[in-house]
Amino acid sequence: MSTALLNRQILLMFCLMLVGYLINRLAFMHPQTADDLTKILLNIVSPCLILNAFQQPFSSDRLTQLGLASLAMLFFYLLEILATQLIFKSVQDPNLKRAAKYGSVYSNAGFMGVPLASALFGQNGVFFAVVSLAAFNLFNWTHGSALFQETASPADKIKKILLNPNIITIVFGLIIFLTRFQLPKIASATIAAISTINTPLSMIIIGSSLATIKIRKEITNPYVWFVILLRNLLFPIAAILILQALSVTNTAFYTTVLMAACPTAGLVVLFTIQAKGNPSPAIAIMGLSTILSLVTIPAIFHLANWLMAL
Repeated sequence: MSTALLNRQILLMFCLMLVGYLINRLAFMHPQTADDLTKILLNIVSPCLILNAFQQPFSSDRLTQLGLASLAMLFFYLLEILATQLIFKSVQDPNLKRAAKYGSVYSNAGFMGVPLASALFGQNGVFFAVVSLAAFNLFNWTHGSALFQETASPADKIKKILLNPNIITIVFGLIIFLTRFQLPKIASATIAAISTINTPLSMIIIGSSLATIKIRKEITNPYVWFVILLRNLLFPIAAILILQALSVTNTAFYTTVLMAACPTAGLVVLFTIQAKGNPSPAIAIMGLSTILSLVTIPAIFHLANWLMAL
């Protein structure tokens, strides 16, 4: 894959985030507006993008790569969870400990990875990106939420997974792909039109959220930087090795690497607040990881290209 194209897309996303940052600073977007736009993005725009990606000709090779990528993501998440369990075992502050574990494992793939996959690889990229989205939702609403809400019942966790609009859309999209069903043209055109706003809306929301972040106190915390090292560099490298070991190639390989290389998910802040913890470490992890990802994502892709060429 052309790293020059990736660099241009990263620059574009940075500019869009800057627009979001300025919108917040100029008070053009209030917190309630940002929350409403986030709901629209997650519950309407993202499912449309996913469904649009499944409207392509059936291919047994594509289905095989999808299965291998799914297996790779399963191994990847289990490796991350086990590693963070051991690495942060000695952390005494429970608030920092859970933020560090979550921030290391869970990436902002939905907001950053999917827009990048769409821009770089089109519908085919989003098609393979749904593997990472499905894995994220599966582990996030079981292991991830349990780090902050240990009293949540298994039934509640399963309900959150099954009722997630993106999971529902992935299942429906797979049925469309496997049965080669064609949606009515007007419905297909509507879905495609809504899909086009995913990237600018995602980046503007992220930029707006970055405008509210204050990280001066936590910037000297070594655990914050170690989480960023894991999330932005070490774990994505592990993903590359797992994907290569399972013979995942081409668009499936690069899309899955892209999703794994995304910065810490913003949910780390929301979960911390819901658990009545101090959000400062979570905010610092999310903010710094996002800013540095503008450099680390291209770096990971340079490495992926080099390893694939060997």
